[in-house]
Amino acid sequence: MNFKDNIDLKKLPRHIAIIMDGNGRWAKQQGLLRAAGHEKGTKAVRDVVEASAELGIESLTLYAFSTENWNRPKLEVDTLMKLLVSSLKKEIKTLQDNNIKLNAIGNLETLPKKAYRELNEVISKTSGNSRMVLTLALSYGSREELTNTVRKITEKVKSGEISADAIDESVINEHLYTRNLPDVDLLIRTSGEQRISNFLLWQIAYAELYFTKILWPDFRKENLFEAIYNYQNRERRFGKTSEQLS
Repeated sequence: MNFKDNIDLKKLPRHIAIIMDGNGRWAKQQGLLRAAGHEKGTKAVRDVVEASAELGIESLTLYAFSTENWNRPKLEVDTLMKLLVSSLKKEIKTLQDNNIKLNAIGNLETLPKKAYRELNEVISKTSGNSRMVLTLALSYGSREELTNTVRKITEKVKSGEISADAIDESVINEHLYTRNLPDVDLLIRTSGEQRISNFLLWQIAYAELYFTKILWPDFRKENLFEAIYNYQNRERRFGKTSEQLS
């Protein structure tokens, strides 16, 4: 089945988020070091970014490095950071050619100086692009994000900038890393694992979850098209009944 041809372009998810899982397992299956899996995974990133832009997806967010990933072996962490820098340098032309704006969320100041500098340079160079927003979640953890959000709002209440009675969902949204992004419509996780792993917990409240056994380095455009086709054939009720929607 050609999933792309069967996608309804009028019912696309505005925001797709992906947990790119399985790089290490892919490398192990090939008898390679884990770093090789991460490097191979950059091809999947390119495919998914290009496919999303082709369809007209408004926002794509990739879980690139979590706050917990800092606990991995130093060699793997160092490799990931070097790969981040080299990938940003390589992909700047692709981003520009496809009119894609780069964004990043997370505790970015914890990144190595070189990675942080390169990231900001690409963000700056693509800031005027408007076809799609590509967000990298780096040194990101949703619990940390929510904790920081509560802290910021509390400080504003103490200073009298806002009143406690005025706190609602919109106030919370304004203090999240993702304040300029729509809520996630479709969350994809590769490798067969079926958990959220501290990723966008607030933003996926009503997202459709799609799990596939494909390891991230093997994920390609047609796999994304299949996930979107699957999404479009679900009934999103947002707490209502089917009868209310019809």
